[in-house]
Amino acid sequence: MFEIELHRLRHDDLVRRAEAERQVREALRVSRAARRGTAARGAEPDSHTRWRSWFARTA
Repeated sequence: MFEIELHRLRHDDLVRRAEAERQVREALRVSRAARRGTAARGAEPDSHTRWRSWFARTA
């Protein structure tokens, strides 16, 4: 009887852990999708690139 109770406790613990991990993965997926959506809408277009060349313009 004792072994069965230990098995049930272990099983329940594993189920809870698996659900928590699924929730973490889902939250990460949603946050990544939100960042991609913000970037796609163009909140700050090309803010990380230079618009000017290092070289002087020729005549």
